[in-house]
Amino acid sequence: MTEKSQVTFDDFLKLDIRVGKIIEAKPFEKARKPSYKLVVDMGPEIGKKNSSAQITEHYTPQELIGKQVLAVVNFPPRNIAGFQSEILVMGTYSEGGVVLITPDKPVQPGDILG
Repeated sequence: MTEKSQVTFDDFLKLDIRVGKIIEAKPFEKARKPSYKLVVDMGPEIGKKNSSAQITEHYTPQELIGKQVLAVVNFPPRNIAGFQSEILVMGTYSEGGVVLITPDKPVQPGDILG
């Protein structure tokens, strides 16, 4: 494990992590590393948001549609090869690539991690 700086619980509470549902997924041809362009429904309060995700090793675009994921919604947007990535979809750096973090039961888009 790499050395990380220590954070407080108050630091953690600054993150707005919510459940979203992937409604679109397509290859991101302009990205330097293999990636998908995702559109994620983050619920009525936040709406639909774009995300670039390096998850091509374990997922096809077709199997991502309808998948629930956790995402950080209060980071500033990042311009990635001309694409505005508005949220950070969360996953683990696992053997063979990134594996998405998902709820183990269906929940509503916009539900807050707690």
